[in-house]
Amino acid sequence: MATTIRTFPGFIDVHVHFRDPGVPEAETTASGLAAAARGGFAAVVTMPNMTPACDSPEWIAYQRDAARSAGPDAPILLPSACITKGRLGHEVADLEALAEAGAAFFTDDGSYVADDRVMEEAMRRAAGLGICICEHAMDPKEVKDGVIRDCDLARRRHLSVIPVSAETVAIRRDLSICRATGCRLHIQHISTAEGVELVRAAQKEGLPVTAEATPHHLLLSCERLPGDDANYKMAPPLGNDEDRAELRRAVKDGVLMFATDHAPHPAAKKSLGFEASANGIIGLETAIPLTWMAMVEDEGMSPEAWAEAWWKMPRSILSPRAAKRLEAARKTTVEVGEWRVMEVAKFASLSRNCPYDGMESVCWPKI
Repeated sequence: MATTIRTFPGFIDVHVHFRDPGVPEAETTASGLAAAARGGFAAVVTMPNMTPACDSPEWIAYQRDAARSAGPDAPILLPSACITKGRLGHEVADLEALAEAGAAFFTDDGSYVADDRVMEEAMRRAAGLGICICEHAMDPKEVKDGVIRDCDLARRRHLSVIPVSAETVAIRRDLSICRATGCRLHIQHISTAEGVELVRAAQKEGLPVTAEATPHHLLLSCERLPGDDANYKMAPPLGNDEDRAELRRAVKDGVLMFATDHAPHPAAKKSLGFEASANGIIGLETAIPLTWMAMVEDEGMSPEAWAEAWWKMPRSILSPRAAKRLEAARKTTVEVGEWRVMEVAKFASLSRNCPYDGMESVCWPKI
């Protein structure tokens, strides 16, 4: 295959976890931005579930200061901010101050805002500010102690199952509040065919609703897990083949955008099997080759539409202040045609929790 080079507007990952402050041995701002640069991203949006949670303008400023120390050529860091104080779900954070400080959007990612009244207040206030609410759609009353979707591995090892309803109950509740408030709503890391159908219907209804699919939910299936390997443990969990197929259709149809949910963890936290390990994998340095493989090669998506799911659609959920910061963002260039192997040991990320070591692709960011 002849090598071709394509250049697009700068790709944006609207869902990354840097562990600064909190667990710097897993990822610092500097290492996370280095991983983003290696992955071909012009900008990233950090999630607020750090320690302490990003629920004040001071913690937005802290992240920006840390990003500046990474140097002028680093990708742009856009902090998101909490929906609720401390990400505890009990009281709405000072959304007005957080918006003024430049929050990209509001989310309690890692936790679902389970109190209907709290979520309605948050969405009404966010609507007044013109800023998107992004929801981690996993209702804890449905999740209970589940760690995996129903599959052969779950049955063989007697693992507690997370039902599809954990996602659909959460999405239905949030769509109802979206309908009542007019607030922009974004569903993070959607994982089920049923959840996709709810988003499709909401968009057809004209609601201001978007959603994202991760590379791992597009590529992997709980029906093909190699064993009790926590590098395949996610939140939400990997779906089955039907879920994966519907997610791919939705991306191709323009219903879903891409986002990595880059989730670094120290090795000790990912070596305990499905039952006890932390959720999530790193994804910044593998996102471009994996999504190209799943969507362009396997599904016949055009390179232009594939790229828009990485740059145009993500911009639509950013606050005006955050979007303005992208005016000077670098472009993303990809090189297609040369088979290369993913070597996790050489990643810029400080963490290695990833199931893709040794996988090959023909599409890579040119940096």
